Amino acid sequence: MKLYPLLFDPILKERIWGGTKLKTYLNKTISSEITGESWEISTVPNDVSVVNNGTLKGKNINEIIALAPNEFLGTSVVERFGKQFPLLFKFIDAKEDLSIQLHPNDELAKKRHNSFGKTEMWYVMQADENSRLVVGFKKDSNKEEYLNHLENKSIVSLLNEMPVKKGDVFFLETGTIHAIGAGVVIAEIQQTSDITYRIYDWDRVDANGKGRELHTELALDAINYSKTNSKIEYPTLENKSNEVVDCPYFKTNVIPLQGNYSWTKRQEAFTVLMCTEGQFEFVYEGQNFIIKTGNTILLPASIDGIEIKGSATLLEISI
Repeated sequence: MKLYPLLFDPILKERIWGGTKLKTYLNKTISSEITGESWEISTVPNDVSVVNNGTLKGKNINEIIALAPNEFLGTSVVERFGKQFPLLFKFIDAKEDLSIQLHPNDELAKKRHNSFGKTEMWYVMQADENSRLVVGFKKDSNKEEYLNHLENKSIVSLLNEMPVKKGDVFFLETGTIHAIGAGVVIAEIQQTSDITYRIYDWDRVDANGKGRELHTELALDAINYSKTNSKIEYPTLENKSNEVVDCPYFKTNVIPLQGNYSWTKRQEAFTVLMCTEGQFEFVYEGQNFIIKTGNTILLPASIDGIEIKGSATLLEISI
């Protein structure tokens, strides 16, 4: 099998809190007024990404991995995860506040759901004036204090609400209570998992007066009650691969591109590039690729590098 840079059909998700920025800001083809998520690369069951370019068009990512695991994933990834694709990439548009939630760690997720845990990071692509995120506790708390405030619907008073702007990054370890606030568009990189414990949903109800399911009991043993420092400061040197997050599950760098850049990658692992602003292009074996804001492209492990050019901000993610 001949591998090459791969683009995938986005998997679009309507959400009660979604809006239209995935269309107006990220150029996704949507007609809904409440599209909240674009899953860019996914192997979550029933939401497996399908290639939309080249000779492999129409094949899903699991089919390709099954045929060429080392060439696609890379030897170091196969050693750790077998033929499982370990990450999930999303763009998220929050027209309204998301629920206050958290995710279990690997141990709990495996025990309860036969799933990976969900360590994740957010890169803020756009933020309306006065928008904010909810990330962790203001101070160290405990289960008793938490439950008391949850029952009194005053849980927000315990939590850290942070104003945000374009370019802000937050690294969310499992157990960290969090919520994306209204008016924010983010790129999200996470472990392959769709396990979320929702603890508070702003007392929202649907057209039938019914609120969404909460996971109060499941969350109790999954929460990190300590104050956390989740905001990441990072360098932004032009035409450099600047380290943002390096954790056991993924490594994310930011590349502020202006002009030409000889981009190289390790052949032990695949790499994903998410374009968060601007546009860049490159030629690979005679094929021209033009990648714009809101596009995500996967470079299989067997590809060792490309010469890119343009004016853009890129997230470079590997393992």
